[in-house]
Amino acid sequence: MAAISLQNVVKRYGVGPKANPVIHGVNAEVADGEFIVIVGPSGCGKSTLLRMVAGLEEISGGTISIGGRVVNDLEPAERDIAMVFQNYALYPHMSVFQNMAYGLKIAKVPEAEIRTRVDKAAKILELGHLLERKPRELSGGQRQRVAMGRAIVRQPQVFLFDEPLSNLDAKLRAQTRLEIQKLHRELGITALFVTHDQVEAMTLAQRMIVMNGGVMEQFGTPEEVYHRPASTFVASFIGSPPMNLLKSAPTGREGAILGIRPEHLDIVGSDSAAPTVWPVQVETVELLGAERLVYARLNGEPMIVRVEENKPAPVVGSTIRVAPRDDRRHWFDAGTGKRI
Repeated sequence: MAAISLQNVVKRYGVGPKANPVIHGVNAEVADGEFIVIVGPSGCGKSTLLRMVAGLEEISGGTISIGGRVVNDLEPAERDIAMVFQNYALYPHMSVFQNMAYGLKIAKVPEAEIRTRVDKAAKILELGHLLERKPRELSGGQRQRVAMGRAIVRQPQVFLFDEPLSNLDAKLRAQTRLEIQKLHRELGITALFVTHDQVEAMTLAQRMIVMNGGVMEQFGTPEEVYHRPASTFVASFIGSPPMNLLKSAPTGREGAILGIRPEHLDIVGSDSAAPTVWPVQVETVELLGAERLVYARLNGEPMIVRVEENKPAPVVGSTIRVAPRDDRRHWFDAGTGKRI
């Protein structure tokens, strides 16, 4: 296991005045054994950042250290990392056992040691009964577990996951998330996990890096990122449904945007003693099993209100009274988008 240090890491494609910067000075300290999720929309630089840690992309500036050793100029094989990709990257002509053992065989690990490591990883991932099968005989979830097993047997200092669940259906993604959490608890290996799915990020991360346009918008625990977003981008990207961001909310601050999450808005009656009440127009109501999402407008701005299933749903086209909870308001600078 090893800590990871990113110090002013920069990536540019090309040279001179026409160079295209894609990573703008990322700084992050990852503790030994920590599980970090790098999350953001497509094209934000999250996979590029991971590939620089892996040594698959050269860095244009800054320093990357693994276990206290600067790895800027080291080849991937010299960094003591193992990577799990989105497409599994299994050899189709090899059995599950052979796929998991291949890296060890190339490294000339003794046969007995290979068998021991593969059997141990197969037991952890419940692959023992599949060791003689070929990848074509496996489901997508099983293939992804084989890819993780291949990484485990390497006994690396760091695991790197590049959107490993993207090819799985929703049910398998949820199941595999649990398996990855269990795997990390058992092995305790430092891990960087890239995803565009904020649900994956919130459920897997001990801490998360939120990327936007090559910039690290925020680095914190899921609770910190959710409850104290550093910017309007983080507020709108993390959370489902996203935080309401209102430019013209009554009782607002000059030059500021008010943020409030849908679950922190209460529908109240005309006799409510709430200090602030907004009249909003209901446009549509979405039923999501245990809750309803009310899509409405306040002074022309879109707003979402979350309503529990045991409360009556508003009528589409009606005007309802909504009270924002005073202790759950967030203020952002309208110019920069940064938290005030």
